[in-house]
Amino acid sequence: MGSNHARLLAELPAADLVAVADSNIDLAIGAAQRYGAKGYGDYVEMLEKERPDAVSVVVPTAMHEKVGSAALEAGAHVLIEKPIASTLQEGQRLVELAARVQRKLMVGHIVRFNPAIRALREKIQSNELGQIFQIICRRVGPFPARIRDVGVVIDLATHDIDVMRFLTQMEPTRVFAEIAQRVHTDHEDLVFGLFGFPNGMTAALEINWLTPTKVREVLVLGERGMFRVDDLTQDLYFFENAAIDGELWHPLKAIKGVSEGRMVRYAINRYEPLRAEIEAFLNCILTDTDEPISGHDGLEALRLALAIIESGNSHQAIEVTK
Repeated sequence: MGSNHARLLAELPAADLVAVADSNIDLAIGAAQRYGAKGYGDYVEMLEKERPDAVSVVVPTAMHEKVGSAALEAGAHVLIEKPIASTLQEGQRLVELAARVQRKLMVGHIVRFNPAIRALREKIQSNELGQIFQIICRRVGPFPARIRDVGVVIDLATHDIDVMRFLTQMEPTRVFAEIAQRVHTDHEDLVFGLFGFPNGMTAALEINWLTPTKVREVLVLGERGMFRVDDLTQDLYFFENAAIDGELWHPLKAIKGVSEGRMVRYAINRYEPLRAEIEAFLNCILTDTDEPISGHDGLEALRLALAIIESGNSHQAIEVTK
C-alpha cells in the first residue's frame, strides 16, 4: 500500500514527493528511484533531514502511534492508514497530539472514496430509499500474507463500520458478534457481527480471510427497495419495491408486503479511490479546512471494532458507550 501512496504523491500536482522511508532500505531506495525521491531506511532520519510538510503513514497498525507521533512532532500533517491505531488509548494520544501541534490528522478509510459508495450516500441523503431498515456488508476473501499484527476485525471490519457511519450519519449503540480463528496463527480470521441503532435500524457484517474469492458488497434495505454496491467493480444497483406508490405504502401493504419492481444499474464515473483520498488530504492542508475523515472518525471505527472483539470473546451483547 505504501508503494501506491508514493506513486500517487509523485503524480499529483499538489505535492512533491521528496522521500520514502522503509525499514527495508532496498524497498525504500527502489520506490524512491522510481519517483525521483530519496530513500531512507529510518523514518526518524528522514523526518529530521527532509522536514516534510505532510507524511503518509503506511506501516503495520502496531507502529501507527510511534510513527504518526514522530511525524506530527516534526511538524508534518499526517494521513494515517486505517485503523488509526491498535488501541483507543494510542489513537486518542494521536488525536490530542495533532490538536496540540496544530496539524491535520486524517485517517485513510479508503472505502468512503469509492465512487459507488459516494453515489449511494447522495441517494440516501436525498431520501430516494425512504426509511432505512437494514445495512449488510460482506467483505470476504483469501488470507493476506502481509497481515500479521492484527486480525480480520481490526484490518477489515473497520472499513465497513466506517461505511455504516458514513452512509447513515448515526452511531450504533449495541453490538453482538461471533468470531473464530481458523487459519490465522495469532488472531481471529472470521467474524459475523450485528449492530443495533437508536432508531431501530439494524446492520450486519460478514467478514473473513477464509473465502477463496473476493467479495466486497454493501446492501442497504429501505422502504422503497434495496441498493447494492459492488465495491470491487464500483457498481451501484437499485432493486425497486414495486409496492411503494410515491411517498406512501401501497394501500394493500398489509396483505401484499413488498413486490419485485425494476432493477436499475447506475452510470458511475469510476476513479481510483486512493487518489481521491490523497487529493482530499492535500486539499484540506492547502485550504486549511477540516479533514474529510477525522481522528474522531478513526477512533469511533476502532471503538466499535474492539466492541466486536469483546462481544466475540464474551459471547455477550455489548452496549457501546463513548
